[in-house]
Amino acid sequence: MRSKKVLIPIVIVIILGVFYSIYNKKNEENISITTAVKKGDFISEVITSGEVQSTSLKKIKGPSNLRKFKLRDVKIQDLIPEGTVIKTGDYVGRLDPSGVNEQIIDARLNLESAESKYTQQKLDTTLSLKQNRNAIKDMLFSIEETKLELKQSIYEPPATIKKLEIKVEKLERDIREQRENYDIKQRQAKAKMVEVGTEVSKIKKKLKDLIKLRESFTIHSESDGMITYVKSWNGEKKKVGSSISPWDPSIASLPDLTKMESKTYANEVDIRQIKKGLTVRIGFDAFPDVELNGIITDVANVGEKKRGSDIKVFQVLVKLNEINENIKPGMTTSNRILTNKKENVLIIPLEAVFSKDSISYVYLKSGYSIQKKQIELGMSNNDEVIVTKGLEEKQVVYLNMPEGQEEKSITRLK
Repeated sequence: MRSKKVLIPIVIVIILGVFYSIYNKKNEENISITTAVKKGDFISEVITSGEVQSTSLKKIKGPSNLRKFKLRDVKIQDLIPEGTVIKTGDYVGRLDPSGVNEQIIDARLNLESAESKYTQQKLDTTLSLKQNRNAIKDMLFSIEETKLELKQSIYEPPATIKKLEIKVEKLERDIREQRENYDIKQRQAKAKMVEVGTEVSKIKKKLKDLIKLRESFTIHSESDGMITYVKSWNGEKKKVGSSISPWDPSIASLPDLTKMESKTYANEVDIRQIKKGLTVRIGFDAFPDVELNGIITDVANVGEKKRGSDIKVFQVLVKLNEINENIKPGMTTSNRILTNKKENVLIIPLEAVFSKDSISYVYLKSGYSIQKKQIELGMSNNDEVIVTKGLEEKQVVYLNMPEGQEEKSITRLK
């Protein structure tokens, strides 16, 4: 009996607690949030993220004659860290010379072969011309001998004399032909020597150019500045292990830090509001306290696909009108583009606007009652909208639908 007396008050307390929590919850659900209609300046902005870059920069390039030696993808073997401040003549990086070294080895082997061929041709030519000269000398001796025999045969029969005269004439004709052949062979030998000699010179020049090319694989700066990495065709920064091509041999750049811009992209909806000359407030993720003024200098006419998405975006370039020594290329920016500004207008939050059958309306507090009133709207941004008709300054509107007001009829504008 005594235990029952103890349990009854406990049960009553629990029941009262449950009812209290339900009551409080119901009250919380019925709480309505209101705001006053304000009058002031309405600002329409497009907010985009971007990246700082210099409008004027010098590119540090590798060799420009890679295509001549059929070197397509040359790897970057070493590259000093991005952001390093350098002076003229300082070391910047080095390219992988393995492809050039292979060609140098081949060129040296080809040079040995060409020089051997040249020497062989020279010996063959010397021997061949020497044989021709000896043959001419032998023919001259034969002519002298035959002429002497003819001179001694004055008392011989006419037939013998005639035979010797014919022999002399034949020998003289043969020696003329032999001399002509010798001249031709000399010219042939000279042409052949020029040919093999040219091949040797050609390979020597190629070898010299290859050695010079290999030396240029060690890259030094041609001016003072701060190193920034350049991007390849796929948008990734070139670094150690990346490749350069004959069409784009740059490995780094030296930006002019006094001429900076923010490169950003706007979607298809926002680009309609953006044009050259609009002012921009530029913030920086790395320095939240820094905000600089800028102006749009270029808006792309043609969109491009955003990587990894089918959404089309348009490039927008924003020139920084101010200089800050903390701002460096590659930093992420937040660009607040002022697309429109209206002064002295009525403004309410977007949450306060409801719509039905293309009619915009608000829940207006009117004394102790609530009026469901039609309004006309003007320009809007991401947070607020201009009210052109239906409301007055300082009137109170609801940001959420008050309980029991959904079925109330809308008071139309006159």
